[in-house]
Amino acid sequence: MMENLTGEAHRPGRIEVVCGSMFSGKTEELIRRMKRAKFAKQKAEIFKPAIDTRYSEQDVVSHDQNVINSTPVESSASILLLSSDMDVVGIDEAQFLDDGLVDVCNELANRGVRVIIAGLDMDFKGIPFGPIPALCAIADEVTKVHAICVKCGALAYVSHRLVPNDKQVLLGEKTEYEPLCRDCYQKTLQEEKTKNK
Repeated sequence: MMENLTGEAHRPGRIEVVCGSMFSGKTEELIRRMKRAKFAKQKAEIFKPAIDTRYSEQDVVSHDQNVINSTPVESSASILLLSSDMDVVGIDEAQFLDDGLVDVCNELANRGVRVIIAGLDMDFKGIPFGPIPALCAIADEVTKVHAICVKCGALAYVSHRLVPNDKQVLLGEKTEYEPLCRDCYQKTLQEEKTKNK
C-alpha cells in the first residue's frame, strides 16, 4: 500500500457498505469517510439518486445538517460513466437506485476504486430494500449502524412509517418515520391492527 503526504493509505479497490435504519447516522458516516479521502488528496466524488431532494437537489445532507457536494444520478450506469478517474466513490441513499448498482460497484472496485455506499437495508415493513442486501453480500466491509428506539431507548431495528401510505418509496423525515426496536415495532403493529378493526 502506498501512502501519500497526508498519511492516509491509498487502499486497493474495495466496497464498504454503511447500512441501518433511518436516523442511524449512515449519511453522517459516509460524509466523514469522504471528507477524510478528500483531505488525503484522493480524487473523490459522491453520488445520490436524483429523486432524493429532501434537503437539497445537489448536496448530500445528513439529518444533523452536515453537507457535502454531490452529483445526482438517475441510474447506477451514470455512476460508472462519471467516475472514470476517481480514487474514491461515495453513494448515498443507495436503496433508491436500481439493482445494476451491484455490478457497477464490483466493476469500480475491480478497477481499484474504493466504493463507499450508504443506505437503508430494510424498508418500513422490515423487508430487504433495493440493492443494499446484495451489496452487503459482496462488500469487503459492512458497518451496520443503529438509531435509538423512540419508545424505549433500545437499539432501533426498523424505520416505522407514521403516515398511511403503502408505497415502498416515500421520501420522508421525522414526521413520516420513527426508529423502533424489534419489540416496540411488533407492539406498534399490533396496536395499529387493533385500531383498524
